[in-house]
Amino acid sequence: MTIHLSVKAAFAYTLPVFACAFVIGAIRVTLVAPATGPLLAVALEVPLVLALSRLVAGRVLRRWSPVGSQRHAMAALAFALLMLLELATAVAFGQTPVQFLTAMTTLAGALGLAGQIGFALIPLVRQVSG
Repeated sequence: MTIHLSVKAAFAYTLPVFACAFVIGAIRVTLVAPATGPLLAVALEVPLVLALSRLVAGRVLRRWSPVGSQRHAMAALAFALLMLLELATAVAFGQTPVQFLTAMTTLAGALGLAGQIGFALIPLVRQVSG
């Protein structure tokens, strides 16, 4: 797998997960968090997004079959792309980059960041069958 294909695999992994997580996040912010508080809302969201990430990673890994350092490159690029998309979304909704980073120091923000790190690790540990 060339670097070009690693980039394609990273985009193919990140974009559908981010799109679905955006919708789940909108539901979390507008409906769940007002009723449960931000920490419980994120705690409910993270497993859903990680399950989706596992599903998408399986399909991407079957298609491109990266091994060893190729998976590491895919995972690192996917994490960087995800964080850039998260930052762009935060800025589009009126946060500054400093506010975006500061939010990660809250319990809910740290749990969300742990989920984002989990997203990046999934391609490294995901076994591909068939």
